[in-house]
Amino acid sequence: MDVVTKERISKLHPSVRAEMTNIVDECNKVLTGRAQVRITQGLRTFAEQDDLYASGRTKPGKKVTNAKGGQSIHNYGFAVDICLIIDGKTASWDTAKDWDNDQISDWQECVKIFAKYNWNWGGDWKTFKDLPHFDKKGFSDWKVLSTKKRDKNNYIII
Repeated sequence: MDVVTKERISKLHPSVRAEMTNIVDECNKVLTGRAQVRITQGLRTFAEQDDLYASGRTKPGKKVTNAKGGQSIHNYGFAVDICLIIDGKTASWDTAKDWDNDQISDWQECVKIFAKYNWNWGGDWKTFKDLPHFDKKGFSDWKVLSTKKRDKNNYIII
């Protein structure tokens, strides 16, 4: 696991850190080849979320999210976005490529592992599909999460 991914896992909600470490390690083991998982996004502040929301609205670019600050599961540390790092240097979001030549797309191998650990995949969403996104089942309703009290480190208390 690369240092960037470890750092991003360390900022997720404490209740999912060990599990996310296991997921990434299992994905990397199954991929066996040129591709390895990198977490590109984990915990986001409300301000960071508002900045993303502005893209394609009040800032140039295309729309990348429908969630304002507080309305994303990323804001509570229960969501990650991933890419695959190829040959240790190139980021890929290609969901069809089979870098390890085992007849199964590397991305789909990861989707199955996330599902085994009860994480939702943004690729299953009916509208505004978000292929790099995964969030923890049972913690995917921002309206519920927003009502929870927070601990001294600003994580919701569950």
